Amino acid sequence: MADPSYEKGKGKGIEAESKPQKIRFTLTSTKLEVLESMTSKLVASAKKENLTVVGPVRHPTKILRITVRRSPCGNGTQTFDRFEMRIHKRVVNLICPAEYIKKVTDFTIEPGVEVELHFTDV
Repeated sequence: MADPSYEKGKGKGIEAESKPQKIRFTLTSTKLEVLESMTSKLVASAKKENLTVVGPVRHPTKILRITVRRSPCGNGTQTFDRFEMRIHKRVVNLICPAEYIKKVTDFTIEPGVEVELHFTDV
């Protein structure tokens, strides 16, 4: 049985036209200002291409805390240091063909920002 993605006269595995996909950008960083600027650049470039944009959706901030004792030997007064790291997360959804990803992400990603992409068919 022939594969339905093959079309007569179009070549192997080439679709007639690209279908729109839901593309989910998940941006994660410990620096809030950098994360907000990256998110605004992404949304602005997507709106410039007239794409459907949902977001940015702000997820709750994860706060990782650790308490350590100051004295290395354990003698003396009981004093402690408290450290924390905050992890901020934003999610942006785009509905567009896959060819537009290169146009939308045409800027440099700042250091300290992690980007994940998930593709699903609409």
